[in-house]
Amino acid sequence: MNQRKVTVIGSGVAGLSAASYLAKEGHEVTVIEKNPSIGGRARKFNSEGFTFDMGPSWYWMPEVFEKFYNHFGFTTQDFYRLQRLDPSYRVYWKDDSHDDVPANIDDFYAWFEALEPGSSKKLDQFLKEAAYKYDVGMNDLVHKPSLKITEFADMRIVKGTLKLHLFSSFTKYIKTYFSHPKIIELLEFPILFLGAMPKDTPALYSLMNYADIKLGTWYPMGGMHKIIEAFATIAQNEGVKIITDCEAKTFNYQDGKIQSVNTTKGDFETDIVVSGADYHHTDRMLAKGKSNYTEKYWDKRLMAPSSLLFYLGVDKKIDDLLHHNLFFDEDFSDHAEEIYKDPQWPSKPLFYACCPSKTDDSVAPEGMENLFLLIPIAPDLEDSETLREQYFDIILQRLEEKTNTEIKSHIVYKRSYCLTDFKEDYHAFKGNAYGLANTLRQTAFLKPRIINKKIKNLFYTGQLTTPGPGVPPSIISGKVVAEEINKRLLTNKL
Repeated sequence: MNQRKVTVIGSGVAGLSAASYLAKEGHEVTVIEKNPSIGGRARKFNSEGFTFDMGPSWYWMPEVFEKFYNHFGFTTQDFYRLQRLDPSYRVYWKDDSHDDVPANIDDFYAWFEALEPGSSKKLDQFLKEAAYKYDVGMNDLVHKPSLKITEFADMRIVKGTLKLHLFSSFTKYIKTYFSHPKIIELLEFPILFLGAMPKDTPALYSLMNYADIKLGTWYPMGGMHKIIEAFATIAQNEGVKIITDCEAKTFNYQDGKIQSVNTTKGDFETDIVVSGADYHHTDRMLAKGKSNYTEKYWDKRLMAPSSLLFYLGVDKKIDDLLHHNLFFDEDFSDHAEEIYKDPQWPSKPLFYACCPSKTDDSVAPEGMENLFLLIPIAPDLEDSETLREQYFDIILQRLEEKTNTEIKSHIVYKRSYCLTDFKEDYHAFKGNAYGLANTLRQTAFLKPRIINKKIKNLFYTGQLTTPGPGVPPSIISGKVVAEEINKRLLTNKL
């Protein structure tokens, strides 16, 4: 295979993954990043002695990371120590109680049985079906380029269609097994970030419950940004050049291809372009008539949530928090309705609190806490400092009540991040944080395509294309697009 010059736009997980795979095949790869630091949504920042991960905070599906590292001759432990969290996380409920979700599977079964007699046997069957979906989903479905429906016609998938529950509602499916409201809310929790009401999400996504319950919740000591450091090390070992503060602005064309990328640091001649930037933004950068999709198409896409985030440094320890904490002390369905059905700022928001200093002393000064608060919200809402502060007061009051701790007067560092920031830093379509909703009509070959239909040498990777949002899917997205490029080079289609 002839060596080609490849320009990757964006240094998020998908961009770094694609760059590494392409460089390993002998291509000359340059990654350009508009921001001063790499990592995309998985960036970090430091202030007042605190180290804050800006985005992803849950480490699920550790085998996906391990497979990536193994491909380049490394293992996870070459880059960081991975620690399983036990308990996995804490859930605060509407009845003023809370439960610590056990990592040990026998303890998990016992917990379900205590909530709902007979449910442990049902859980066993539920997890067996979820394991099958996880195996097919993570080992077959997500590795397909999703360019045509026939990719999904292999016998394993066809025969397993009923077992995958592609056309069953997630909520209805769960309720065939369980009736206790706490069990239902716990199993629906991962769906909140997939981009649709649980009742509108395919039951296929019970594979997320398998990842949660069986595979566990982990943490890379030093912070989630250790993943980005690992990916950057691998990319650079393979010869990838990474340039920050370098924003792609326009493209120059010749003979139906992109000849060079015009950036804030000059023009980069290229044979192939892989955009790991926001798909909609890249589409709008293209010359008239060269976009993959119209504005009307994009406006009809159902987006996953955005988020209002707060990064806090607290000058004391907060006893009644674990590393991960879910505040389900308000109505789950009402908040979901206000994200997906009637988009508005939530009247009584659910929220998530991450306190990595419970596990990792390196992310906060001694005796202090690193606190990350997140409220999932609908994309494309009004964003203002007034609204941010209003919601900060709402959730902080509840946080103080549930932990029986005065926190506000002990905050020594505070930063908010919301829709406007997602748009400014990532050109995020409608300020989204989690990409497209994982509905049946936006799954697999019904997602935006990884290739441009009018420009032979332009490809897309990341959360708005296949296989979807999240760190493990983004790793796979980079691999899928790299494999498609190499296949087309081998068959002289590029």
